[in-house]
Amino acid sequence: MTDPSLAAAAGILPDDAQHRALLQSIVEAARAIFSARAASIFLHDEDTDELVFEAAAGERSGEVIGLRIPSSTGIAGWVLVTRQPLVLDDLANDPRFARDLAERIGYVPSALMAVPLLYEERALGVLQVLDRQADAHAGLAGMELLGLFANQAAIALDLLRSARRARAVIEGGGGDIAAVTALAAALDGLEGERREAGAALLGALEQVLRKD
Repeated sequence: MTDPSLAAAAGILPDDAQHRALLQSIVEAARAIFSARAASIFLHDEDTDELVFEAAAGERSGEVIGLRIPSSTGIAGWVLVTRQPLVLDDLANDPRFARDLAERIGYVPSALMAVPLLYEERALGVLQVLDRQADAHAGLAGMELLGLFANQAAIALDLLRSARRARAVIEGGGGDIAAVTALAAALDGLEGERREAGAALLGALEQVLRKD
């Protein structure tokens, strides 16, 4: 029988679908703004050291969600490791391009824009825009615009990762879960300044727990 306290805590946590819907709206907007054939967001799964397709729009988008690849794969892997944005208008002649993966997916792009998704000094993933129209927000202005999308995507990815980890802890049980549940439930019941103070306290606790 499920512990009522665990069920209550699980109810407080946002569902994956909420964050994935936000990520999906970001890739769809990016694809539209750049008049691109496709756009996608990868999440870096630190536990397995893989890049995971979390959202995609355009060509073959319905077939790549959830697909996992080694974190060093292709342009996305290079952008993740170097934390540098990249614009390529001739992918075929770039040795970093993972053509075998593109062929396996069933869509081989010829041009690409990619930016790392950075949040609090962490590289959470990569945003890619594939085969944009030649005159669609090219140059520095285009990269700045893509950077704005990247900022929003990084925030959404951080929320998604945090929610998944918290849910895994709750569902895994443990002696201290009741205390975590009580804190979450108490925060959910606060309002106004008391809620802000409680959220700040939990935020400070999170930072302490993240330190090595």
